[in-house]
Amino acid sequence: MQNKIKAAITAVGMYVPDKVLDNKYFESIVDTNDEWIKTRTGISERRLMENGATSDMAVYAIEDMLKDKNFDRDEIDVIIVSTVTPDMFFPATACLVQEKIGANNAWGFDLSAACSGFLFALQTGASLIESGRYKKVIVVGSDKMSAITDYTDRNTCILFGDAASAVLLEPTEDDKYGIHDSILRVDGKGKEALYMKAGGSALPASHETVDNKLHYIYQDGKAVFKVAVKGMADVSVEIMEKNNLHSDEVAYLVPHQANLRIIDATAQRMGLSKDKVMINIDKYGNTTAATIPLCLTEYYRDGKLKKGDNLVLAAFGAGYTWGSMYLTWGMD
Repeated sequence: MQNKIKAAITAVGMYVPDKVLDNKYFESIVDTNDEWIKTRTGISERRLMENGATSDMAVYAIEDMLKDKNFDRDEIDVIIVSTVTPDMFFPATACLVQEKIGANNAWGFDLSAACSGFLFALQTGASLIESGRYKKVIVVGSDKMSAITDYTDRNTCILFGDAASAVLLEPTEDDKYGIHDSILRVDGKGKEALYMKAGGSALPASHETVDNKLHYIYQDGKAVFKVAVKGMADVSVEIMEKNNLHSDEVAYLVPHQANLRIIDATAQRMGLSKDKVMINIDKYGNTTAATIPLCLTEYYRDGKLKKGDNLVLAAFGAGYTWGSMYLTWGMD
């Protein structure tokens, strides 16, 4: 009997812009301070892309990935770009990335699920691999959050940064490794707690929408925090229970980097100590779809992530969207 095809991450890459915005910078432009930001969010600095777009960051991350695992780019089958800051509504950012990296035989698309986007895209890419039709699927989370952030709004401007990170999915028939399971959910009742009101078909761009700053992120921080703490923790515990995975068998929780307090609450519910939680929110802030793959890339390259490590990925975002994934790392 032929083994079921499974998808495994076989390469990683990342890009963060050079320009750093530290907490002192925000003290100079809005009513806040370094201690408050660190205490409430865990963020010390974040990155800003001054020149370029979401597709450029995605390309830089993919090129970084290909340095470690070089192959004929014509072998790339699919490119999935998870983003809420596409270069434009159409064509898809994936089309722009495909042309820029010279993946002549690839098709692709964008996926929008806010801060849960990378998880949703990773499961979608895994399903394409599992179908047996595709051998190399690139999943990249890329968001230029500075493009939709109002830097006079102290509630949101301190939170977000620009970055991109990419993974390569390939088939593996070894049941020990790869993506084992995922739980993904949405609830549209959260639509008014975190959104960008204008710019779509419901409220097209106009002088009025621009004057009223409706093309920026709006967030009801208290409402989002309350449901995010419960949602991300609940789904992480659920996937452990579903797969009979005990705390001592989990090498790392790989959480979306939105708020350190949400991350800590999730780890506590899972019975994990802090050394079993991937954290880089202090350096990059919330980079939306890029946070989880950024963690994977950094921890792998630092030698902290080993072959055979069991990981639980978890995210919560606008929509509401949320989910978790259980995988075993297969890279040496």
